[in-house]
Amino acid sequence: MRGSDTKQATMLSLITPEHRVPKDHPLRKVKVLADAALVEIGHTLEGMYSKVGRPSIPPERLLKAMLLMAFYTVRSERMFCEQLDYNLLFRWFLDMNMDDESFDHSSFAKNRARLMEHEVAWQFFETIVVQARKAGLMSDDHFTVDGTLIEAWASLKSFKKKDGGDDQRPPDDPGNPTVNFHGEKRSNETHASTTDEEAKLARKGNGKEAKLAFSQHALMENRNGLLVGLRIAPATGTAERDVAVEMMDDALGGTRRITLGADKGYDTADFIAQCRARNVTPHVAQNCSRRRSAVDRRTVRHGGYAVSQRIRKRVEEIFGWMKTIGNFRRTRFKGLARTEFASYFVGAAYNLIRIAKLLPAATA
Repeated sequence: MRGSDTKQATMLSLITPEHRVPKDHPLRKVKVLADAALVEIGHTLEGMYSKVGRPSIPPERLLKAMLLMAFYTVRSERMFCEQLDYNLLFRWFLDMNMDDESFDHSSFAKNRARLMEHEVAWQFFETIVVQARKAGLMSDDHFTVDGTLIEAWASLKSFKKKDGGDDQRPPDDPGNPTVNFHGEKRSNETHASTTDEEAKLARKGNGKEAKLAFSQHALMENRNGLLVGLRIAPATGTAERDVAVEMMDDALGGTRRITLGADKGYDTADFIAQCRARNVTPHVAQNCSRRRSAVDRRTVRHGGYAVSQRIRKRVEEIFGWMKTIGNFRRTRFKGLARTEFASYFVGAAYNLIRIAKLLPAATA
């Protein structure tokens, strides 16, 4: 029998977002993990606000909203707030009822400075890492480090001479002027972006186009491919190795010997020496192109070296997820601090998805 298309709305409904989300939905595990992490950093969130005055939007709601933007590739905060009006899954994840008012997109900008001041993004990311470590999902002995480029929120047309010696003639189009770079030598020593001064001109490899970018660095454990450390730094020629040493000191401190896998870009005498000084065995890919590798035969002869070289490629899957699903191929913010703030939430979102898949339902 054909159903009738009734236009009249129901006068009373007792349904809640909880009833509309399937019991086996993958976000249910993620929500439990995220809520537990927010409870752990609750003392920090409590100290961010005054005891008097008008109540604000709960910071937990804003933080989980940033996770949803990474899970579902929402490209802007304005678009997220628009979807929040009618997306029951989003409302359920944020613990909002059907009749709760959705917040304005400006709430993110108004609270971002406060969240950055108290390092909430870093604390949330570290809490997720601790959750995975307590669940026995992380290796304590074998790790991988790698770096990539994140495009800056700045156009190449904004990359101008620092001394102001560029052509001062009026632009043909004030909104999008024509610029001819042909025959002009540009470098970070002589030029800087007028949109984002911290962005650097960089390219990923030979034959690749140069772009204004930041460098993103990931430290991965080799058992399940979970993130242990994440950093944003200026895109310089030595950023990968410099930040790798910093992450070793911060996240891998200890007396027991560990291994660290990496690609050919880390095969330098200084980096290998710094690894050995920290009791770290450098399982770095050998770079023998017209040079002698700094990784000697006593390292590559062991079977563990081959295993590290095979597993280290998983870090590319992390970068791939963050750039495609997490929508972090290009930052939406200006400056290192704001970009790193967003990077921590995309990294936390990746870890939450992985942990939820690895943990049995009863444990989660």
